[in-house]
Amino acid sequence: MKFNSIFGLSQRALSALRLAAVTSVVSVLVACGGGGYTSTAPSPEAVFIKSPRALPAEYLARKAVSYGPYRTANRDTEVITAAMVKEDLDLLIQGNFKLIRLFNSYDNDAKLILDVIVDNNLDMKVQLGAYVYPTKYKNEPGWVIENNPYKVLAIEASNQAELGRTIALANHAKYTNTILTVSVGNETLVQWTSVPQDADKLAEYIKKVRDAVRQPVTTDDNFLAFRNPAPKPVLNQIDFAAIHMYPNIDTQFPNGDLYWDWKQLSVPAGPARAKAMMDASLVELRRQYAMVRVALDSMGLQAMPIAITETGWKAFDSEAPKQAKRAHPVNQKMFYSRLDTLRAEGRVGPGPANIFYFEAFDEPWKGGDDAWGLFDVSRKPRYVIQNLYPSAIWANPALTDADAVFFAPPTVNAAITTPRHTMYSDALGAALAPGLRVDAFDGNSVSAPEVTTAAAPEGVKSIEITPQPKDYGWGLLWQPITAGVTNNLSEFGVAGNLNLSVKTTYAGKIEIGFSTLDSEGNSQEVYLQIGSGDYGYCNTGAWCAVSIPLQAFKTKNSKIDFSLVANPFIIADRYAFTGKPLNSGITTKLNIDGIYWSR
Repeated sequence: MKFNSIFGLSQRALSALRLAAVTSVVSVLVACGGGGYTSTAPSPEAVFIKSPRALPAEYLARKAVSYGPYRTANRDTEVITAAMVKEDLDLLIQGNFKLIRLFNSYDNDAKLILDVIVDNNLDMKVQLGAYVYPTKYKNEPGWVIENNPYKVLAIEASNQAELGRTIALANHAKYTNTILTVSVGNETLVQWTSVPQDADKLAEYIKKVRDAVRQPVTTDDNFLAFRNPAPKPVLNQIDFAAIHMYPNIDTQFPNGDLYWDWKQLSVPAGPARAKAMMDASLVELRRQYAMVRVALDSMGLQAMPIAITETGWKAFDSEAPKQAKRAHPVNQKMFYSRLDTLRAEGRVGPGPANIFYFEAFDEPWKGGDDAWGLFDVSRKPRYVIQNLYPSAIWANPALTDADAVFFAPPTVNAAITTPRHTMYSDALGAALAPGLRVDAFDGNSVSAPEVTTAAAPEGVKSIEITPQPKDYGWGLLWQPITAGVTNNLSEFGVAGNLNLSVKTTYAGKIEIGFSTLDSEGNSQEVYLQIGSGDYGYCNTGAWCAVSIPLQAFKTKNSKIDFSLVANPFIIADRYAFTGKPLNSGITTKLNIDGIYWSR
């Protein structure tokens, strides 16, 4: 979900504290439900730290939520004030959310939040975080390895400073009764992470913090990282497991081993199917949690409590159509109410120690990873919790439980039989085709105003693309104003072409693509990486006409369905796919005009 800058370095040895070889039966603490402990003998494979710290009773009992105070599309330039934080925390406390998770200590915002809590005597507790960046890149397709010792030293120094800040906050007398637990690292071990850490390096970081603070310490990661199970060096240093589970995101990967039957087609379409889908999401949560419990127990870590420190359900499809028929305020409420069931199980039995809902408020800077909030960015409570607040401030006053969405196979509309299907052209009068809007990847990875252009191929206007790239690159897509609308362009797919005119001096390859649904409603994206000379493309600064046979896209992804075209045009440069290093930062402009499908 996140992209970050990462570089390469050899491993540093871990000077972790380990127990001497076990030659006799040793008693260890075993978690009973969320908090109680009994004694039992470990297995021969047991790994554990000396004197594991029990989770505080308040950590177990309080209703928990992840919290970020950011309200704009640019977190780096946003100024957070004490008044803004106070407004947020007052709202959370009003809804009885009295335990928050903070992700980092690397700027003044964590200290500001803690100051607001203490200075105003708020009934709020905190899980504090230390966010660490990798000093070694993963050697996998799509990742660039850099062996730059100066960059490595800078990142390591930054990480050490972050650990120092976390330790200082956790030990500060002012905050000692507010910070209940500390987490070092966020999603660093799971295979798909964008901020990978070697297990020994992460264990070294955790140990440094744990040796210096009094609170229980953990690392936050996707449940898959613990199911494997997590590497022993890390397990040796943590007091409890902090796992992330997102069953709705898992539905986007139908070929994965964790894909679950969210569509529930055996249940009649309507409210019953929506209920069955959300019931199944709870079954999947229990299954994923049980995988972690079994993995830890198999290593003799029956004593280690498990907290679910991230899980949630999107209120709307911020990456349409990836969460179509799933993301909705009513479905969000249905998921949250089922979390209450799981949370209650942890109070009396072997369930989770606590569950942190992700997240409190929408944060626009997250782009396509936004829309998880219990509150929208205007601080209006969504349907999921609106019963806790006065109706005058509800975000969704007209909704009822009957509005829950559910899967139905996509409807194929009548085929478009005109010789040309246009996305952008002065010939339309309004240059952008009706029913479409243009959106940048991550909300702001590119600007794309319409400009007057001398000698434009069509009319007098073109779209001027100025990349404002993220570390992975940038992208721009044409998508329907109304989410889920598709066009039947099957007549074009047989022997048609995707056409556009381009004027640029952009270095290297760019990507041209589109997306469709498949017969089951899953999003299918397809891109071609083209360089100068491919399909008429040039980067000489002159206008050139690009025409790509649509069957060339079909060869790249056989699952695309021309009868269910969702996003009819995408232009991008995802560096990992065009052969450029991450953080290439190319900002050369591209003008594009006359974008259409022909047959």
